[in-house]
Amino acid sequence: MSRQQGWSRKMDPSAPGFQGAQPPPYTETTGIHSAPYPQPYPVPGPGPNMKGQQAPPYGMQPGVIGGPQPVTVQTVYVQAPLVFHDRPVQMNCPACQKTILTRLSYTSGALTWLACGGLFLVGCVAGCCLIPFCVDSLQDVDHYCPSCNALVGTYRRL
Repeated sequence: MSRQQGWSRKMDPSAPGFQGAQPPPYTETTGIHSAPYPQPYPVPGPGPNMKGQQAPPYGMQPGVIGGPQPVTVQTVYVQAPLVFHDRPVQMNCPACQKTILTRLSYTSGALTWLACGGLFLVGCVAGCCLIPFCVDSLQDVDHYCPSCNALVGTYRRL
């Protein structure tokens, strides 16, 4: 006897020598199983609410006459948020609706003032503490539209 024949004999109830387990007894009145199984085995066939009826075809609801209704599909495009950095950004200007490359303007921000205060505490009191106001990499960046001069975004270092 091959291994596959032994397998089919154990799994197929119509095979001679079937060695399958029977479902545990279950009493409807008490709701207690006499075996350690949580629920009785399901019975093949239509579900309890189908009452021998065939399920409706996909896309149809029971009792609806005329077949499936057309479905309207709406496509929504979501644009990723635009992130400003310390370099020019190509974008559509919200004010003039043109495709632009932003113009940069540097302004003093929190990092500039913290660097100035830190240099002052270290001992650079003779004007050297004002160096952060001349360094662009320590300042905040404002992005402007070159066509209409509208402020389109700001990059803050802190």
